[in-house]
Amino acid sequence: MGVRGVGYAHLDVGTGICTFGIPTAESTMHPTLRAMTRFLLPFIIGILYLAFCSLFLPQERVLLLGGLMLAYVIPPAGKESIIPLGIALGFPWWLIGTSIALLDVLAAIFMALNFELAFHIPLLGAWIRRFMDHGQAFLARRPYLKRFYFSGLVLFVMFPLQGSGGIGGSLVGRLLGMTGRAVLLAITIGAFGGCFLIALGSEFIWELIVAHPLHGIIVAGAVIGALIAGYLVYRWKMPVVDEG
Repeated sequence: MGVRGVGYAHLDVGTGICTFGIPTAESTMHPTLRAMTRFLLPFIIGILYLAFCSLFLPQERVLLLGGLMLAYVIPPAGKESIIPLGIALGFPWWLIGTSIALLDVLAAIFMALNFELAFHIPLLGAWIRRFMDHGQAFLARRPYLKRFYFSGLVLFVMFPLQGSGGIGGSLVGRLLGMTGRAVLLAITIGAFGGCFLIALGSEFIWELIVAHPLHGIIVAGAVIGALIAGYLVYRWKMPVVDEG
């Protein structure tokens, strides 16, 4: 558009990103190379992130941080358990919060670039099929998602509920009809917001335990009790919908 015979507009349905002008490097790639690039890109970013951390952390700390990040990927561990563990192991709140939030963002990027391929990944593919098969029932049980749309997805990712990470958030965004760019932005905001809140709270409680053990344990118990009570109330008030 603007240069005759060269300009064009292309909408990528998978990512929702519209590109204009000269063909991109990816558009000229061999299909096999393009598929490999799309698949490996999130993993490459994760490796580069750990390499960057090695510039200011000892090697053993980088390996420990990588282990925590790997543990977050494996169910049933979640940000509500991995982040406090990272704080207890001596990582700064901003570092462990950023590291775990980045994984949700990378998962969202992976889903945006490899949505169809994800159905064929063992275990993950079966979970995605079940999720999508019951998609409308899932939304009906969480009316705030439809009501608040973008903000609803941010809140869904922000709070540590089952299936609320980067992959679950990507699927919910698709069910809501959001563009790939909007889904990625909502997941990024929700992931960093939620992880930083948990990290700051965990650091406060840990410092309190170190300075005043009894007071710290009481506060930690109260927070855990409040979270459990809030989750139970959330499940109790959630509309009952037949997912069969």
